[in-house]
Amino acid sequence: MAGNLHVRNLDDDLIVKLKMRAARHGRSAEAEHREILRQVLQNETEPDFEGLAADLRKLTASRKQTPSEELMREGRDER
Repeated sequence: MAGNLHVRNLDDDLIVKLKMRAARHGRSAEAEHREILRQVLQNETEPDFEGLAADLRKLTASRKQTPSEELMREGRDER
């Protein structure tokens, strides 16, 4: 599946650098842009739920946790 991607509001300096890099590699700026994106994203992996949950547990390990049944009871009592 081929698609188009339009990038707006790039700094002029960034555009110049892209064109210079493309020239060094013998490619058009568009081809260089594609290659940069391909290289950066080819090994990108989506985080799995278990990994994210483990990271969250590490971040919140030192914080006081309120059991869910207490929170539910408080919610019912407020009604």
